[in-house]
Amino acid sequence: MSWEVVVTEENYYRRLDKFLRKNLPEVPLSAVYKFIRKGKVYVNGKRVKNNSLELEVGDRVSIRFVDIDKFRRRKENELVPQEIPLDIVYEDPNMIVLNKTAGIALHPGKNIHVTTLIEGLLYYGNEKGFQPHLVHRLDLNTSGALIVAKNKEAARILTDAFKRRLIGKEYIALVRGKTETKGVVDTPLDDQPAVTEYELISFKDDLSLIRVRIKTGRKHQIRRHMSIIGHHVVGDNKYGDKAFNREIKRKTGLKRQFLHCLKLSIPEGIFGKKMVFTAPLPSDLTAVLKKLRFEISHLKL
Repeated sequence: MSWEVVVTEENYYRRLDKFLRKNLPEVPLSAVYKFIRKGKVYVNGKRVKNNSLELEVGDRVSIRFVDIDKFRRRKENELVPQEIPLDIVYEDPNMIVLNKTAGIALHPGKNIHVTTLIEGLLYYGNEKGFQPHLVHRLDLNTSGALIVAKNKEAARILTDAFKRRLIGKEYIALVRGKTETKGVVDTPLDDQPAVTEYELISFKDDLSLIRVRIKTGRKHQIRRHMSIIGHHVVGDNKYGDKAFNREIKRKTGLKRQFLHCLKLSIPEGIFGKKMVFTAPLPSDLTAVLKKLRFEISHLKL
């Protein structure tokens, strides 16, 4: 187990301890000093125990016999309750339904350096006396309806309902090109069945506003399926056309994929009555439609 990096103009710090601290932000300073003290730090292959050793560009700094990744894993798994705005659509003793904002991650992970939704929910739960449990997901840059369980039993019931495909999921997406009036994409994803149904709401200037219902919940399912049939989600640079997306961004200011979970529905047999939760299309997406001159006042979203 070892970690090694070459000193460059970009990552340079003169003192060894400051260099390690800045290049290993997930490692506590006390651990950095412990590595040096115990002789686990090497510069150009030589063991160093001097915190203030001066480095030069081109030096190779390594830490040997230490699992640096464990500090990264620990950092990623830390959940710190923090107050953030929550757009609450519905709440009862079993669940809370949010209109999730695009750009906020559900939980900490690689390259996530800001407060996450679960941390905001932990803060809210501490205030209200419940423990939040995530039972399904929305991508970082997808907005819309999200159900969160408020106790373990509700989490078990909801997780099972999602796995059994009992909970209806309806999205609004803007895609490139004119789609069929109605269509189904059933191409397997990651060697698993995946079914996406869509219907055209409105078409204008090589762009289709569509309603999408997914029967399964595969990773990036809508984005991948729409791309497969040649109608990538506008703003999606992973599966779409970056040049086309840049042009739409120039015209409208769209900063993310145009994908929003409009509605989630729970059948009668889950909590005793049928429940339907709707998350209104957010202002950034309605603004895009207005700039593209879609007649949204007549659209039944």
